[in-house]
Amino acid sequence: MSVNIKITDAVKRYGDNTIIADLSLDIKEGEFFTLLGPSGCGKTTLLRMIAGFNSIEGGDFYFNDKRINDIDPSKRNIGMVFQNYAIFPHLSVKDNVAFGLKNRKAPKDVIDRETDKFMKLMHIDEYAERMPDRLSGGQQQRVALARALVIAPDVLLMDEPLSNLDAKLRVEMRNVIKQIQNSVGITTVYVTHDQEEAMAVSDRIAVMNGGDIQHIGTPKAIYQRPANLFVSTFIGRTNIIDTNMTVEDGKCVLHFPNGYDVEMDNVQDEHKQSQNVKVSIRPEELVINTTSDEGIKVEIDDSIFLGLNTHYFVHTETGAELEIIQESKIDSILPKHSQIALTVKSEKINVFTEDGSKNILLGVENDGEQYKKGNRG
Repeated sequence: MSVNIKITDAVKRYGDNTIIADLSLDIKEGEFFTLLGPSGCGKTTLLRMIAGFNSIEGGDFYFNDKRINDIDPSKRNIGMVFQNYAIFPHLSVKDNVAFGLKNRKAPKDVIDRETDKFMKLMHIDEYAERMPDRLSGGQQQRVALARALVIAPDVLLMDEPLSNLDAKLRVEMRNVIKQIQNSVGITTVYVTHDQEEAMAVSDRIAVMNGGDIQHIGTPKAIYQRPANLFVSTFIGRTNIIDTNMTVEDGKCVLHFPNGYDVEMDNVQDEHKQSQNVKVSIRPEELVINTTSDEGIKVEIDDSIFLGLNTHYFVHTETGAELEIIQESKIDSILPKHSQIALTVKSEKINVFTEDGSKNILLGVENDGEQYKKGNRG
């Protein structure tokens, strides 16, 4: 069965070095939950604390109502899939998949039935008698996943499982993992530094940095209304412009270069004041103005044609570099050194405080806010 994973006030130290300080998290039963962040942010450390492979210096970890801090990893009923597959080189595919059930001394008919079931589910049944050295990377990863699932774990933990695969196989395997997780319905905690991978497989994502959770939400919520500047720049590509916002007759107006002003009608009431701000504009949120010269004046430095879209790299009069993504035209690509004007899709851009710590627009959905100090009941 699947479980709810609840973590309260987790602390992880190595000597005098605190990796995670006061982290709390609630992962729903049957959810595909991803820990996403740059190298060294604490995501694998947290996963290993859930697994029981790392000691816990503070806080409480629960599977449903059972506190697991002091439970041996072998007694936590978890399935684990590692970055390097960790399948046994001296065992066939079938014996690798069956290993956990044999280790638990399950009846032979159960071992045979469940092993065959998960080999078929992972489409590796035709390789049942093959040794791992005769399998591709993707096939080995399927074996590792089948071996983790065959024991009917309460929780599936996956640590960068696709990072050793080539680009095409990564896309194929992430689709396989999501489909299998949906069909089995098991609570899954997935670690990756690849934001596109996280967006593709997750029900919810926790974006981490420096051992702290910055934003918890659905891929859509995190991409469209990131909680702070770090999340905005880590999830997808974006352009950051420093500018100022004024309030005139109760209306908030962003003042861009060249006298281009944008009225914003979705600023939170508490932030409706004149201030310096950072504006995050994703490449697809910049629009080349073909009807007038209104907008931010830029010069095209280069372009890349990628079929469906064309990417333009430009600079402003102040030297700021921006990227634009436009749907490709059938007739031509704008040449280098062209002078153009850019407008913005005001309903999509994001506006942050000058220090980047907070998104000041309405519509930010951050499930992690409830775990911040001062917000706990």
